[in-house]
Amino acid sequence: MNNLTKQPVYILAIETSCDETSVAVIENGKVIRSNIVSSQIETHRKFGGVVPEIASRQHVEVITLVIQEALEEAGVRPDELSAIAVTQGPGLVGALLIGVIAAKSLACALELPLIGVHHIAGHIYANQLVHELAYPAVALVVSGGHTELVHLPSPGEFHIIGQTRDDAAGEAYDKVARALQLPYPGGPHIDRLAHEADGEIVMPRAWLEADSYDFSFSGLKSAVLNTINQMQMRGESVPASSIAKGFQDSVVDVLVEKAVRAAKQYGARQLLLAGGVAANRGLRTRLTERFAEIGVPLLIPPFNLCTDNAAMIGAAAFLKWEKQEFTPLDFTAEPMLKLEAW
Repeated sequence: MNNLTKQPVYILAIETSCDETSVAVIENGKVIRSNIVSSQIETHRKFGGVVPEIASRQHVEVITLVIQEALEEAGVRPDELSAIAVTQGPGLVGALLIGVIAAKSLACALELPLIGVHHIAGHIYANQLVHELAYPAVALVVSGGHTELVHLPSPGEFHIIGQTRDDAAGEAYDKVARALQLPYPGGPHIDRLAHEADGEIVMPRAWLEADSYDFSFSGLKSAVLNTINQMQMRGESVPASSIAKGFQDSVVDVLVEKAVRAAKQYGARQLLLAGGVAANRGLRTRLTERFAEIGVPLLIPPFNLCTDNAAMIGAAAFLKWEKQEFTPLDFTAEPMLKLEAW
């Protein structure tokens, strides 16, 4: 180990990109000493989705308490920290700013280096907290705002080979759930209904061009809404479970088969599943089956590391720490931050 890593490297990481206020202390990029998450789901449930202004206010209200709790649970003093990390983007600009201001304040007060982290890099490197990563790898990122296939030739090197052209998969889940009058967030309810279904209303698959790794779920969402509307106009009851199964099977088929093709083409030694929709049982099951068939290891984070959390930000930040690539104190939150430029 070099002089910089003879002592444990403790990174305090902050994540406030959307509606979770999270702070974690990560040791050497792999050991979770603490990972505190203050969720706002109950607040936003009544609105059927995240209200940015409310999210920002709640981050302000709890950020200091969450930082204190993370340090106490980790058993790490502020003067033992090695760096402060924070989600720089993408995300809701107001929410991001709360985390960025808190991180800058801590870095200045403690005279510590600052590391801005890309939110999607965090989701990908959540896998590092529970698995040894092997390169080259391919990551399938599936969340409320992102659906991407990412080629990782080496640690911290990201090349997007496919992305959504319209709705992200998680966004489509929430819109379909709303049409079926299911509670927010809708993804888990769609997943549950799909597993309970006795039948299926088959929905279209958007494969796009034969060689494309891009995704499109807007047409599928419209097909589901049209099916529901036609049934209601005919006075028929809407079979929510059959619609949920048809919708989920369509989403999962496209995600899995494009991930399989990408893993083969890029010689991936591992497929890394990442993002909030990685908690979906249907997706996990189908990926497990298909990647067992082609003999490529599939890495999936535990459920608590799939949704937004600061531990994943600390894991990704360690890549920058090892290279001593720090972020200047005058950096800003970037709601449209590009992964390949990070």
